[in-house]
Amino acid sequence: MTIWLKNPLAVLVSDDVDAGGGIVVEDDRISEIISGGDRPSTEVDRVFDASAHVVLPGLINTHHHFYQTLTRACPAALNRELFPWLKSLYPIWAGLGEGMIHVSTRLAAAELLLSGCTTTADHHYIFPIAAPEALDTQVDAIRQIGIRAVLTRGSMSLGEDQGGLPPRNTIQDEDTILADCERVIGRYHDPAPGSLLQIALAPCSPFSVSEELMRNTADLARANKVRLHTHLAETLDENDFCLEQFGLRPVDYLERVGWMNNDVWLAHGIHFTDEEIMRLGRAGVGICHCPSSNMILGSGQCRTRDLEQAGCPVGLGVDGSASNDCSNMMQEVRQALLLQRLRYGSAVVTHFDALRWATMGSAACLGRLDIGEIAVGKQADLALFALNGPRFSGAGDPLAALLLCGAHQADYVMVAGKWKVKQGELVGVDLARLIAEHSENARLLYH
Repeated sequence: MTIWLKNPLAVLVSDDVDAGGGIVVEDDRISEIISGGDRPSTEVDRVFDASAHVVLPGLINTHHHFYQTLTRACPAALNRELFPWLKSLYPIWAGLGEGMIHVSTRLAAAELLLSGCTTTADHHYIFPIAAPEALDTQVDAIRQIGIRAVLTRGSMSLGEDQGGLPPRNTIQDEDTILADCERVIGRYHDPAPGSLLQIALAPCSPFSVSEELMRNTADLARANKVRLHTHLAETLDENDFCLEQFGLRPVDYLERVGWMNNDVWLAHGIHFTDEEIMRLGRAGVGICHCPSSNMILGSGQCRTRDLEQAGCPVGLGVDGSASNDCSNMMQEVRQALLLQRLRYGSAVVTHFDALRWATMGSAACLGRLDIGEIAVGKQADLALFALNGPRFSGAGDPLAALLLCGAHQADYVMVAGKWKVKQGELVGVDLARLIAEHSENARLLYH
């Protein structure tokens, strides 16, 4: 099956590429990019009139906690910084069951697709007694919605009584964690180009796992050729914890446990020194910038341009919906643009920078060469936005308008050559029913 997305209003492509005539998709890949005024070199099966649409590579979310969609704007957690925020939520999250994890994963994936996101990573690190195989539950949910995903088998093993932050009823013993990590890699990880599902390993943070688990997880990941992920340097509290617990700053700790490598990407990465940024860059460690979460929790600002210049891939993430409190990737791109302009200035950070972080930068964080770009041979993951709302009236530059005027919902979304959103609605998903089910599960979790 071939589809010609004909004569788009604008396309995000490399500067030297003319895509005015559109894009040809063959099965799950981009097979041709058409210059303005030209036609495809071969006959196509279908033509899609894209003349009213701005076309982006599908956005890529590199950090989330799907289960947290059940605790948005949680009264107990309002107006708190990270550590007290977590302590107020751990007891609630300890009540998660498999049904809750399933519906929260489906809702988060649906919300992401509607915002133009075609690939998402999720960091699931809480495995309550009622949901010991939470990742299997997520796999089933993701497949129902149809988004491309990197699901991380997270972990917490260091309880309050051992000097960690989480309560004991939210952690697992380390042998159980490592055995399950190996199991889910063997069962679900697909390393092939075009893969719709990959697995990564993701101990939660320095304040919730032991040094031994960090080292053993890295050894296991590398033996199985999967990537590693964790939170790092999100707050000054975390820096203080690492100095008190390990006698090291977070980056020194990362190096000590064998994680200073280009198979690692970190969430947040805010409180680094200049010297630490250079070390991270030399190692090729990826950084996921989470602007909305960092603003809501008052954590600080990621030094995106400094990290990129040092050699770090920089991507974007919406983070968990309890600290965002939504899963809208297009909205996150705008937040990144605005927040980074406060640090570097409006003449330095452009809309192209923010869009790059959400596409090619995020793909690099995930170690993916097949997504994040509109180019021949890449996966046909595309997000089409219509500029037909009142907020876009009078806009001169269509690509800039997406961010400056505040696009937040895609009109059409394609994953691996298949439409997942048409005319702003999910294909094959009863959204009203999903919201009702999700809302009921949130009510049960609170009570």
